[in-house]
Amino acid sequence: MPELPEVETVARGVNERVRGDRIAEVWFSSHTQPFKTPPAGQAEGLEGRIILAVRRVGKHIVCDLGGRDVAGEEQPEAQWIVHLGMTGRLLVTTPDGDVAPHTHARLRLTSGREIRFVDPRRFGRLEYRELAVAKEFFGPGVEPTTVDPDVFAGLFKGRKLAIKAALLNQTILHGVGNIYADESLFRAGIRPKRMAGRLKKAELLKLRVALQDVLQHAIQLGGSSVSDYVDANGVKGFFQLEHRVYMRTGQPCLVCGTPIQRIVLAGRGTHFCSVCQQ
Repeated sequence: MPELPEVETVARGVNERVRGDRIAEVWFSSHTQPFKTPPAGQAEGLEGRIILAVRRVGKHIVCDLGGRDVAGEEQPEAQWIVHLGMTGRLLVTTPDGDVAPHTHARLRLTSGREIRFVDPRRFGRLEYRELAVAKEFFGPGVEPTTVDPDVFAGLFKGRKLAIKAALLNQTILHGVGNIYADESLFRAGIRPKRMAGRLKKAELLKLRVALQDVLQHAIQLGGSSVSDYVDANGVKGFFQLEHRVYMRTGQPCLVCGTPIQRIVLAGRGTHFCSVCQQ
């Protein structure tokens, strides 16, 4: 599943190419799984609206939409919210570009471009919100890239679950997934099975720095392409070349040479060094 850096990369790429454009026509597939809002209602709401911005909130991509009037400064009146699920892609192309199998949405823009949502496994979700009748989408947890040190430390106070599980809990920090939890815990020198509520504040502050450094570096490299992920132009990321523990089971630790171990924690494969992480 695309995590924070991958979703951020996609959102930035789409924003750069379609911000200020207007949605002229919408097509949705007949499959019901991707639609959190009925497709007919989405199409009616989307058509004619200007795209004010495309941004990431947690693991979601949020398109802020203005009104249908041509003149005047626009304020968001609606939002189109995209969750990529396991295999989802949000691409910007032209109408004459090859239509990939499992394409579930095509938004034709007045510029001649198209936004396409492709999702072979159909775990992604598409939602439309009219802000006059629904709340703006803020995401379920705290934003990890900007969280204050004291707020970050306070998130784990009294938590009776493993720190790896806590990092994956989207109601605590939204956007962090398996790759970046493993990588940040390694850089912070913390074993993934340690109870979150028993970590010292100094350890949590070190984890915050490690997590933010990993996320920012991954964003700079376009995310990690370990499965189906590509950016808005269909290009793979490069951060998988920087992984120090994730998917390196049995390989020597890049710091101490000890073989990297893999366990299952919180239902997820978890990679760590038994020497460097305590």
